[in-house]
Amino acid sequence: MGEYSEINQISSFNENEQLINHVKLPIYDDNGEIKSILDIFDFQDMIEEYLIELEIRNYSHNTIKTYKSIVSNFYNYLLDEKDLYNERRFLRSFKRYIQYLKRDRLVSQNYIYLVTVVVKKFLEFNNVYFLNVIKTPKRTKALPKSLNEIEVDNLINAVDCNVAEDTKIQKAMKLRNKLILALLYSSGLRISELVTLITKDIDLEERTMRIRGKGEKDRIVLFDSKAKKLIEEYLEFKKPDTDYVFLSRFNRPLTPRYIQMMIKQYAEAAGIKKKVTPHILRHSFATHLLKNGVDIRVIQQLLGHSNLSTTQIYTSVDMETLKSVYDKAKM
Repeated sequence: MGEYSEINQISSFNENEQLINHVKLPIYDDNGEIKSILDIFDFQDMIEEYLIELEIRNYSHNTIKTYKSIVSNFYNYLLDEKDLYNERRFLRSFKRYIQYLKRDRLVSQNYIYLVTVVVKKFLEFNNVYFLNVIKTPKRTKALPKSLNEIEVDNLINAVDCNVAEDTKIQKAMKLRNKLILALLYSSGLRISELVTLITKDIDLEERTMRIRGKGEKDRIVLFDSKAKKLIEEYLEFKKPDTDYVFLSRFNRPLTPRYIQMMIKQYAEAAGIKKKVTPHILRHSFATHLLKNGVDIRVIQQLLGHSNLSTTQIYTSVDMETLKSVYDKAKM
């Protein structure tokens, strides 16, 4: 979801546009040979400038990584294209690239959407408007999967069955893992926010945490009394000379990949058949708040969304709840 929420910011990068593609194409070299667009425009330099701008504008690391992959893959595809000497042929090559992604790579419709938008914005940032006639494809808006309350409890309790308490380190690791699951659900944290959580940003008395989210924006999130107890117990084992809350047994910050694999293992141990990820726990947090009557604008603030439309995608209420609300309204 992160990629989509930041896309629309890109178009405002260059205020003083000088349309580079007003250069009359095709262009010929001194020997009268027609020049490729890849020889006229330095795409590698354009990509580097684009990524620098994304970083300056505080785009998330994962978003920058995704955009870099998209524009670099498209550029590499163009390297094998022949007779790429005017706008019409560039447009045709882009269409062939989309066709290649769909037929050969079997990518999703949402990825086609993302590629189209990112490549267009990348070119526009560099004042190249070869793809202006391309319309943004539709993307699917399937309701996000979420766990019910029983599944969440089973997931968190699976930690107790999975690690023996033979040593102090094992007990600390069990508490750490249980706290990770509890905070992802009870606070709706992104995994990137969880792994960078600092001890001093936790206020146990107020049951709040200061979180540095996307775009370097701070927000305050809450945690419940169960999570508070886990934090207190876990901090007794944690070394006081380290800032990060969640550390490996070698005293290093945990990686998102480690946490993803850990959650997958606990979900299997809990007998949950659904795919369970940190993002699914975030979805579940939002869905359960909405289900229990919390205003969607409050949920928006807790999740750290700039736009309410993003929060609406994150929240989905089960059919039984909808029927209950409907029946009460009709009584």
